[in-house]
Amino acid sequence: MNTDQPSIDARIAAAETSIFKAVFPNTTNHYDTLFGGTAMQLMDEVAFITATRFSRKRMVTVSSDKINFTQPIPAGTIIELVGKIEHVGNTSLRVGVEIFVEEMYAAERHRAIHGSFTFVAVDEHKKPVRVLG
Repeated sequence: MNTDQPSIDARIAAAETSIFKAVFPNTTNHYDTLFGGTAMQLMDEVAFITATRFSRKRMVTVSSDKINFTQPIPAGTIIELVGKIEHVGNTSLRVGVEIFVEEMYAAERHRAIHGSFTFVAVDEHKKPVRVLG
């Protein structure tokens, strides 16, 4: 075991990714809430960054697992997307992403969406490689 390498728990903690965005009208639907597809795109991006920060390898999305839209996200709010490594396999890993909504002018915050994304590490020929190592 190489003692210069951080533990897997330390790598998981260091890979946690948080991004803030403002919800502007150009990202909302006719109900003035964030488009579901836009939310999924942002979640996949945060999941990709989280997976890459953990593995430092080329990562590709292979699936988005159950995504729960539990609260609408209104225009004029701030969202925080948080990506965390949930599981590490041989060539794949799973990232959980949560979206929290904050009012711009109040200290109110709640979780609106959560889901999981699975990634595979690939080499320059797009062949799967080990996530760790």
